[in-house]
Amino acid sequence: MAKIQVAVLGATGMIGQRFVQLLEDHPWFEIGGLYASERSEGKRLREVMRVKDIHLKEDTLERRIEQLDAKAVAARCRVAFSGLPTEIAKDAESDLASSGVAVFSNAASHRMRDDVPLLIPEVNPEHLDLIKGQTTFGDGGFIVTNANCSTTGLAVPMKALDVAYGLRFVCVSTYQAVSGAGYPGVPSLDIIGNVVPFIRGEEEKMEVEMHKMLGRMTPQGVVPATFDMVASCARVPVIDGHTESVVFQMANQPSVSEIIGTLRSFEPAPQSLHLPTAPSQAIIVRMEDDRPQPLCDVYAGEPARARGMAVTVGRVRQSGKYSKIWLISHNTLRGGAGGSVLNAELAKANGYL
Repeated sequence: MAKIQVAVLGATGMIGQRFVQLLEDHPWFEIGGLYASERSEGKRLREVMRVKDIHLKEDTLERRIEQLDAKAVAARCRVAFSGLPTEIAKDAESDLASSGVAVFSNAASHRMRDDVPLLIPEVNPEHLDLIKGQTTFGDGGFIVTNANCSTTGLAVPMKALDVAYGLRFVCVSTYQAVSGAGYPGVPSLDIIGNVVPFIRGEEEKMEVEMHKMLGRMTPQGVVPATFDMVASCARVPVIDGHTESVVFQMANQPSVSEIIGTLRSFEPAPQSLHLPTAPSQAIIVRMEDDRPQPLCDVYAGEPARARGMAVTVGRVRQSGKYSKIWLISHNTLRGGAGGSVLNAELAKANGYL
């Protein structure tokens, strides 16, 4: 069976290059073009590589960057993976969808549109059906977005617990890696030996996105979840991996052992469908007192294609009516490019591609 031709938008950025990493030798998709702004047109990928832990094949590194043009992309590719900056993504992604391209976006521009899925396949796979209402696009074009990188790591275990016990209240404090700010990220003199207790718009995104993703799908659209949600976000001197401390309350109070069992046994759609980029275990629970940690757990997930795609949870405990955990997820893989690739795999498995 021929592979689906795909475009990578924003190929000079960190998320774009994670897309290239995940799409090289993908069993279902094949890179048909790398696109960025006119400033990078004609450059080889090797000349603009920014992510240091990626090892690509020589023929991939020799690929030329092309200037983004919706008609040119549509003529060659059925799917586009977008790592474009938010201010560019809104119009560019709409133009591509209108040209018949299925766009899987890491940008925030379309996330809160009523007819656009804000999708994490482990959390709300049924929301994929929202694309049936995207009547403004034609010829099979549509837009699917993945969540903010800090929201993704939180949403997966919260979904498992919400289904089992019913969430009433979630309070999260995040310790977010500098790669989440893109390249070149936070200036070194601002972050080395420091904690910056403010990331513009991050707390608001987390609170709004969680309610949409954990909301109920109806014939009229998504009815947002109603649990209370509070977020505090900080940037810390870690390269990759968003660590989060979560305090939550549930309608039916489980024991610590029940919470651990629920998280470990969680087998959502990507695992049951055996999607290529899905880790064999969506949530990994560590029992050590000092885990999870970025150095130890940021690349959790098996098989090799799913490295960095699992969410690691640890320090499960209780304090009165509240339960508490720590978690970590890879922000540019699980919360970025990997999330979009998994969304596309789910779309293909459901007949949308």
